Amino acid sequence: MTSPRTRISAVAATVLTLGLLAGGCGSGDGGGGGGEDVRTAPSAPPATGTGPYPTPTPPPTPTGTASTAPPGTDAPARPRPSGAGEARGSTVRPEDVDPADADKVGEGALTALWTYDTAADSGPHDAGLRAADAGWLTDAYADRLRAHQPQSVPGAQWQEWAEHGARTAVVPEKTEDAAKPPDSETEAWRQWTVTATPEGREGWKGEPVVSAVYVQLTRATADEPWRVADVTVR
Repeated sequence: MTSPRTRISAVAATVLTLGLLAGGCGSGDGGGGGGEDVRTAPSAPPATGTGPYPTPTPPPTPTGTASTAPPGTDAPARPRPSGAGEARGSTVRPEDVDPADADKVGEGALTALWTYDTAADSGPHDAGLRAADAGWLTDAYADRLRAHQPQSVPGAQWQEWAEHGARTAVVPEKTEDAAKPPDSETEAWRQWTVTATPEGREGWKGEPVVSAVYVQLTRATADEPWRVADVTVR
């Protein structure tokens, strides 16, 4: 497998916006947006297949928005819709899964990062903050999400979803290949295909958005829970 691109463009119909680490996070030029590079390369072990897993970068943002921020922080806050309540977010929390199972932790974190509720959220930033507050991420990565100040505004895709009060239904599916590095006691890599489908009121459903996602999980010792340290979207 050739190393996936580390440069992210504004998403088309098949690429998602949304989406997580201790090793660091980064930014591409965002398809025309200003690029502040905050990426730091993780210490991934040698791959067992055709090549190493990628250097972490942030996932793309909804169509029309440049990605210059870590996952879930790609748009600044804007006034919430009239009558908006608390965002529903993902119903799965870290305490609901086996903390020693890297697969379950990765799946839960991706579900949280890709779950947007446009009826209450002011932008993708809110999903990242929810994932950080829920405890899916390493402390270092969560701190970076909270501290980041997004530079762009929600794009056309988000606006369409918001018109329908849509919330994304998220389905992660493991899709690993031979290039996955072997797990160590303190680091694990996973590859997922994440499908996010916007579902609005009155039965409206938008086109699913699909992303190929690489997740790095870390922990200080073998006795501690796995936490997501970063995500790369291809």
